[in-house]
Amino acid sequence: MRSIRRVPRPHGDMPAELQGDQHYFSPCPRGLEAVLADELVALGADAVKAVPGGVAFSGPWALVYRVNLESRIATRVLWRVGHGPYRKEDDIFKLALGLAWEHWFSPRCTLRVYTTAVRSPLKSVDFVTLRVKDAICDRMREQTRSRPSIDTVAPDVRVHVFLTDRDATIYLDTSGEPLYKRGFKVAHVEAPLKENLAAGIILLSGWDKVEPFFDPMCGSGTFLIEAAQMALDIAPGLGRGFGFEKLTTYRAAEWHAVRDAAAARAQPPRELPIYGSDIAGREVARCKENLQAAKLPWVVRVEGADLMDREPPADHGVLVTNPPYGERIGEKQALATFYPKLGDLLKQRYSGWRCLFITADTDFPKLIKLKASRRTPLYNGALECRLYEYRMVEGSLRAPRADAPPEP
Repeated sequence: MRSIRRVPRPHGDMPAELQGDQHYFSPCPRGLEAVLADELVALGADAVKAVPGGVAFSGPWALVYRVNLESRIATRVLWRVGHGPYRKEDDIFKLALGLAWEHWFSPRCTLRVYTTAVRSPLKSVDFVTLRVKDAICDRMREQTRSRPSIDTVAPDVRVHVFLTDRDATIYLDTSGEPLYKRGFKVAHVEAPLKENLAAGIILLSGWDKVEPFFDPMCGSGTFLIEAAQMALDIAPGLGRGFGFEKLTTYRAAEWHAVRDAAAARAQPPRELPIYGSDIAGREVARCKENLQAAKLPWVVRVEGADLMDREPPADHGVLVTNPPYGERIGEKQALATFYPKLGDLLKQRYSGWRCLFITADTDFPKLIKLKASRRTPLYNGALECRLYEYRMVEGSLRAPRADAPPEP
């Protein structure tokens, strides 16, 4: 009779394969790979390598706890558990079947498999997903006499398969829900900006966490909340749970020490020079609701106001916003009128400010009629965007002196 390997207890000795450094991959919004790489280095990662769409790195298993908790830019933390060449689906099945799934999670957990392919010669990504799922269940049944059930909505364990034209890599997801889901936002507006993209834009702006920060089209308040958490050194994952808590490699005492240290480092709430406004009262109400849920209700000052009518909240600072960009003809015509007025407003009132706009509207730079000091390609999901930075120089609209020579 075949011997049965029992699933290790969650708080037993660490499996031998986890004693040394492990290999990880964190996807992120495209355009923020270098920002994420710098963040991972600061968090203690080794062998950091940015590639299109994310960053590969290595480190001890405990690094999983810190990156999930502290990273503002990563979408997930994927632990590489298998890698090998393939020519057909059966090769990927054999690769997955040979992995020690019974060491990493219980068959009582629910499971979902995701597959992503780039230039793969295989005809069906869905069939690969099915074969990997079958391999995991077959292995679990062989080793434990039980198998995980499938949950495509809220699984306990997520397995990610990535295919190139010749290699397959298999990852266990240590994050669970994407990391941009910070665990507190309760009110949303149409076409929101994901939190990790907003955090990356703030970091690209060079904001020093002390100078005034302003989002005049704040919507649900994503920029404002990310900025406030940065200024108060609040780890973005303090309010949520993670996928690694479902794995048998999870060590509660070690995780609690990491989390408690981050919580102790966070500064108590105080009123910050962070300002938001929106022309729509509905969005202002939603922003305030989200600030309340993030336990930052009076840290950020938010009001209902039209950007074109209000004065800047300070004489200098960083303005970061996601302006409207219309898809329909009527909206495009309205924006063709609005953007030039916005450019004039910045010249008239915002001298001394660095103004950054994230937009997918290709007409924006020519309609605002300002010279961008920097243009950074970014992606909001699958939507290609640009981050435009304008440094408003004081006195750019001053009238010429009486003794100045006439312009040619």
